[in-house]
Amino acid sequence: MKFVKFCIKDKISYGIIEGDKVVEVSGDIFGSFSRKNVKYNLFDVKFLAPCQPQKIVCVGLNYTDHARELNFPVPKTPILFIKPASSVLGPEEEIVYPAMSEQVDYEAELAVVIKTKAKNIEKDEVQKYILGYTCFNDVTARDLQKEDVQWTRAKSFDTFSPVGPCIVTGIKTDKLKVEAYLNDKLKQSGTTDNMIFKPDELVSFISKVMTLMPGDIIATGTPVGVGPMNAGDIVEIRIKEIGNLRNYVVKKKEPGKLDMAEVPGRTE
Repeated sequence: MKFVKFCIKDKISYGIIEGDKVVEVSGDIFGSFSRKNVKYNLFDVKFLAPCQPQKIVCVGLNYTDHARELNFPVPKTPILFIKPASSVLGPEEEIVYPAMSEQVDYEAELAVVIKTKAKNIEKDEVQKYILGYTCFNDVTARDLQKEDVQWTRAKSFDTFSPVGPCIVTGIKTDKLKVEAYLNDKLKQSGTTDNMIFKPDELVSFISKVMTLMPGDIIATGTPVGVGPMNAGDIVEIRIKEIGNLRNYVVKKKEPGKLDMAEVPGRTE
């Protein structure tokens, strides 16, 4: 099942993708919901971030090859950091290049979406606490990350957490291919079997640190090949079993305005 959050004619709803249609649902996708007798064409709706987390828990250096490319030792326990909910961005929206940074990187990731409150759960219990999986781009101001002792500033700018386009249930996560494309050129490609800590391990571990709530996102780390983006670029995170998360990189020219002329094909 593929859950989406979408907008059509200023109405925001949850839905389920079925073929080339979105079936509107009523109720709570994290609890009890039902299909409505209302369908829309996929191309007639605007997809939004599929959930609004209270927090985004990210895992650093969770692919062996990525740890090596950054010259870090392979971690013995998960390295955790938090991105704020204010950084969430939906599909087809603009990643804003902050003025204080000179290098903003893409990081393609598989993300877990939590279904129900989870605290101190064991690995063999995890699946009943997971709603599904989605694509995530852990956008990072790499120069600021290198400058700071900790990573909060580099990871937390508004628009630095693109997520979507949907939440997919019932997929196996052991051999998923996670890719990043920049202007249609493949930049990152790795499979989840290169993960040091698997998704179920991470959910269990994190639940023993903090309470996870419905809609919370766990970003499970990025494969080898991270690199910079510039204004005018189009970045896309692709996981075949989930879909494509596409965003546009822009720079703010003056308060409250984005220079859309720098985005190819965008004339708004």
